[in-house]
Amino acid sequence: MTAHSSSAQSPSTDSGTAQTGAAPSTAQPGTDQPSTVEPTIVYPARLVRTMDPAAPTAEAVAIRGDRFRAVGTVEELMQYPHAQLDERYADAVLLPGFVEAHSHAGTGNVWKGAYVGYVDRVDPNGVHWPGCTSIEAVVERLTKASDAIDDPQQPLIAWGLDPIYFQDEALTLDHLDRVSQTRPLCVNHASGHAYTVNSAALAHCGVDDSASTVGVARDGSGRLTGELHEFAAMALVSSIAAGNDLLSVDEDALRAFAQNAVNTGTTTVTDLGSRLLMTDEGADVYRSTVTPDFPVRVNVFHFAAGVGPVSDTLDADAQRLVRLRAESTDRLTLGNVKLMLDGTLQGFTARVRAPGFYGDQPNGIWNVTPEEFHRAFEAFHTAGLLVHVHCNGDQASQLFLDTLERILIDHPRPDHRHTCTHAQMATPAQYRRMAALGACANIFSNHIHQWGDQHLDLTMGPDRARRNNAAATAVRAGVPISLHSDSPVTPLGPLSSAMHAVTRRTLSGRVMGEHERIGAETALHAVTIGSAYMLKRDAEIGSIEPGKYADLAVLEDDPLSVAPQSIGAIRVHGTVVGGRHCASNVQER
Repeated sequence: MTAHSSSAQSPSTDSGTAQTGAAPSTAQPGTDQPSTVEPTIVYPARLVRTMDPAAPTAEAVAIRGDRFRAVGTVEELMQYPHAQLDERYADAVLLPGFVEAHSHAGTGNVWKGAYVGYVDRVDPNGVHWPGCTSIEAVVERLTKASDAIDDPQQPLIAWGLDPIYFQDEALTLDHLDRVSQTRPLCVNHASGHAYTVNSAALAHCGVDDSASTVGVARDGSGRLTGELHEFAAMALVSSIAAGNDLLSVDEDALRAFAQNAVNTGTTTVTDLGSRLLMTDEGADVYRSTVTPDFPVRVNVFHFAAGVGPVSDTLDADAQRLVRLRAESTDRLTLGNVKLMLDGTLQGFTARVRAPGFYGDQPNGIWNVTPEEFHRAFEAFHTAGLLVHVHCNGDQASQLFLDTLERILIDHPRPDHRHTCTHAQMATPAQYRRMAALGACANIFSNHIHQWGDQHLDLTMGPDRARRNNAAATAVRAGVPISLHSDSPVTPLGPLSSAMHAVTRRTLSGRVMGEHERIGAETALHAVTIGSAYMLKRDAEIGSIEPGKYADLAVLEDDPLSVAPQSIGAIRVHGTVVGGRHCASNVQER
């Protein structure tokens, strides 16, 4: 990409902010007093793709302050008062900044621990980490990380483990005891729904063979394996695991998360599951960090059910969120809610309807009872708040729909946009019902790539797996959709999420459900204006339209002009957020 400017006072990428220099002065009508007028900066590009049907493509975009002023030809835009030409993006393709409607700010936090996932990943600093493709490779990486810590009692936290890839051998406390018998070890599974810990961790937390919590795994002889599935069981070791998982957030995590967003062309992200908002100190973590010059917009969802006991002050919690919502800024949105029903497909803890799991494994785990779910959903709905509900299995989607219908009968509310998030095994009938009830579906397309082979062969079987993350069915039913990563569960990257929905290729290259593929333009819509709609922010972001915030993804190529399987590989140069320029730190490999 060529970076140059014909204006001596063009925006600078050095500081990551737009610096337009001294603006011209004009006299206000009827006065002799000059007023400062911001210049209109015109950015030509190889292509501007707007996601606005009224003007789908353009030669250039014009920005004044933090808003789009116009799109059109360079000649048209240079006629605007005080227009200045900046050609830094002349060789690039500009799209609306991508909107990620299901991610976690803990994306920036988990990298404090050792990565032991199966697939290669790139951290927020742009560093490439190869995957651990065997149990021995996991043990090796943990041993190296443990040896680097001087204090033998200091816990070691790791993340990204994918047990479903290791069908012949499970990682257990016996493996972790080889790493250390004195240091507590906790390995967070890629799903975020399970831990594997060593004997020192269990002893440190007082967990022994008498443990009766649902989700504490045992072997055939009744001995603890070190696996703790879902949040009630995981809470048993919270004293060592807390602070270094995908639900843990601090200033450093938010800043690393923001850089990850810049690297992927993402200008709006979600922290879909914060446990900090019920105290002023917790809310201040966001308010003090996500300032007017923060390089990404952050939508924070309070985690109200599904992780730990449900609050007995739900109405008061809802009113607190209403007050926090009123404090939202253009960079920080507060006042949204997440509820979680079930677990994960690859962990066999999702709740699925008949015919059940492919190998007739026992049904999964409810993270909240139907009664608690209804009570929480009703409290936040009647307060006028936006609710997104985690539903992996179709039984969970059914409970979401049944509960939503009951609540809407008792408390009608137009344009609620409550969302079934993941919706992995939602059926055609359930999608039709979502449309009838005004619900949205945030579809986990990355799952197709990362765990599609396992869904075909182990969890759902070839027939039901073809219907996994059924974006085409949702679109046909008229359900507003988005596509998401659930980062750090899978890598943040809307271009990759779009590609996976278009190709539906698994990690081994198989196509899982060819009739559920969607077109590239539909996928791009889903990760821009579709996601913005789901967050109730489509009047401000998600497309390049006059008056909307000037948020852009700066790309090397046009996603609609490359082969579908290459969409995820398009190089991202950076973003523009509210007119401020932010550079990617990922180096070409």
